[in-house]
Order: sequence, then structure tokens, then C-alpha cells
Amino acid sequence: MISDLLLWNKIGRIIVLLSEHLNISSERALGIFYESDTCERLHDPETGLYLMGDLYIVNDVIRELQDKMG
Repeated sequence: MISDLLLWNKIGRIIVLLSEHLNISSERALGIFYESDTCERLHDPETGLYLMGDLYIVNDVIRELQDKMG
């Protein structure tokens, strides 16, 4: 299980990468991330998503966005 501090740091890195990949503000990236199913899975220790790399998780969020947009 991941500690809260490590998870917060990981989320911070994910937000920075997401904002860079989508060319959006960090605030917008934060909103997109926290509204995603990926965020919910990241907070669930049973999924083990927290063990994956930051870029892998960012790609999950982007894929999820693409699926929602059609």
C-alpha cells in the first residue's frame, strides 16, 4: 500500500505531465484528472495502479478522455 505522501507526490507529477501533454493549465489538468475513473482506480490500493509509471497513468487518463469524446 502506498502512503498518502507518496500518492500526493505521484498525483502532482501526473498533473504536470497531463498539462504538458494536453497543452493546458495545471488547474485544468487537475480537474480532468480528479473527474476521471483513472483517479478513482489510483486511489484504490487493490487495483495496484499506483505501482505503474506516471506516464502510463497519464496515457490512461488521455485514453479515457478520447473515449468520452467519441
